[in-house]
Amino acid sequence: MLEIKIWISGCPVGQPQAQEISRLLAAEGNRETICLARYNREADACSPCCLKGKLGAKPGWEIYGEKHGGRLKISVNDGNYIFIFS
Repeated sequence: MLEIKIWISGCPVGQPQAQEISRLLAAEGNRETICLARYNREADACSPCCLKGKLGAKPGWEIYGEKHGGRLKISVNDGNYIFIFS
């Protein structure tokens, strides 16, 4: 899976803004991309939320994204928000 790390500064960035910017980047390689999994560090929330545990070193939501066609992992502001896109 390709990984991209981006930094956004100069304005407040919440999950909606981080996800939309990430989606635009993901759409460069797949116009019909969808967000398969996501993580919000501040809220300690992930989606799918039923996969909060870990398997080895990786959290369940990340493994879910990989196993369901994830091709791109985008980390925003040092992992404050992480998205896995198809």
